[in-house]
Amino acid sequence: MPRATLAWPESLVGTPAVTVIERAITRRRLSHSLLITGDELETLQAVAHAIADRLLYPPDAAPGPRFVPDEHPDCFQLRPEGKARQVKAEAMRTFIGKLAVSAAAGDHKVGIVHEAEQMNVATSNIFLKTLEEPPANTTLLVLTTKPYALLPTIRSRCLTFRFPAAGVGFVPDGWRAWLEDYTAWLDRLSAGVTDRAAASDAIFSAYGLVARFGVILDTATGEAVKAQKSDMPADLEDDERVAIETGVANGLRLKLFSGIEHATRDFAQARIATGDDTYRRAFTTAVEKLEATVRLLRLNLNVQTALEAFLLASLRIWAARR
Repeated sequence: MPRATLAWPESLVGTPAVTVIERAITRRRLSHSLLITGDELETLQAVAHAIADRLLYPPDAAPGPRFVPDEHPDCFQLRPEGKARQVKAEAMRTFIGKLAVSAAAGDHKVGIVHEAEQMNVATSNIFLKTLEEPPANTTLLVLTTKPYALLPTIRSRCLTFRFPAAGVGFVPDGWRAWLEDYTAWLDRLSAGVTDRAAASDAIFSAYGLVARFGVILDTATGEAVKAQKSDMPADLEDDERVAIETGVANGLRLKLFSGIEHATRDFAQARIATGDDTYRRAFTTAVEKLEATVRLLRLNLNVQTALEAFLLASLRIWAARR
């Protein structure tokens, strides 16, 4: 029995973006280049595969076996390579060369560029030429969580669709308890650090949070990478596998820091609602510090060192908010 059409992420079914794309595919009027963006790479990949599946198997396609996009001979995917996680110029040339060949199993080809923000200027310029003159019967899907890291000329040649994260995602063991303890720590700080005993407790608690964070992150990263490996295409090059695994680890730690931001916001908003505007100022300063910390993480600063610096800054921010 033929495989059913690949489903959209459940939370996106019926959304305006999905409706527009499905209508355009049905009418064979989908743009040749789509910029697919949002906050979560996993969602963007699921959307890209759903689009590719519909393009490669239109309603009037001849009956026969249906391959998933990762295995389809007319679906070509380009991913970052190596620990540096770069989309290399030579890999881009190979990718474009494959797209230039006639379709093998149907009348359409799909090219998917994963994490397009990892292209450097040279690679971007090579890709730009293909966007300007795309191969016949080919759709290019450009995936990125950072659209403004792309060249403006690339963005201008793509029809952009933004998709919210699908579902709540993966919650590591111990993470909810960590956030509860972090919130309780903020509460103690905001009540005032009035003596040496309170100061010592605040500092030791901060280092305890750092140590627990490291354990949670390491365990969750191992589980996430293991799960990702089972979904990887069998023919991936070693550099591509390393890049995907590094991307999983980086994405997970950024999700955890996003959780810290949300917990900080919820803590502050509950107190701002009582009319105490000192929490608003402290929250603004804390978020600025957290954003600076995340920028350093993107430059490969050790994650526990980054968290330690943020928590020690938070100690000063919240204890001095009055």
